[in-house]
Amino acid sequence: MAIQVTYRRTRRLSMRIVKNGDVHVSAPIGIPKTEVERFIEEHREWIVKARKKTQEYHAKREAFYHQLPLQTRIQVDEASQRLEALIEPMVENHSRLMGVYPSHISYKAMISRWGVCNVKDKSICFSIYLLLLPEWCIEHVVVHELCHLLEPSHNTRFHLLMDRYFPRWREARRETKILHAK
Repeated sequence: MAIQVTYRRTRRLSMRIVKNGDVHVSAPIGIPKTEVERFIEEHREWIVKARKKTQEYHAKREAFYHQLPLQTRIQVDEASQRLEALIEPMVENHSRLMGVYPSHISYKAMISRWGVCNVKDKSICFSIYLLLLPEWCIEHVVVHELCHLLEPSHNTRFHLLMDRYFPRWREARRETKILHAK
């Protein structure tokens, strides 16, 4: 376990555990090194618990994504075709209802996002890992990305559009997070 201390313009000491289990400490500029060391020592028990929790979370997340084998080009192509067959009718239906039409739809093995909308060229890319979700949660992602063609940011207007076109979006988002964390 590595401990990295960064001095910055902040009022108090704080720390977090990063993905690999290292500890990142933020400290006010000018604080004595002994005070930083004491802070770390006082939080030793928290560090152990937080590192364990972080490792468990990442192990569960990795297990979730490994349910869909995408090691070969053939596996990726087959999964993309299966997802396209699911998503295409959803996009057609919701595009017609919303009056927005993406210029291009693509599929990619993304683990950081379920979908991405490029507002400038009106293209949408969906994660192939959507196949791990129930169909109604996939539909939520479709509507979410189409709403971005009407409203690029996640502001009040965007949420009103989601309420209008997919009223169960909050429930779908919760379900997706629960499945993702199992």
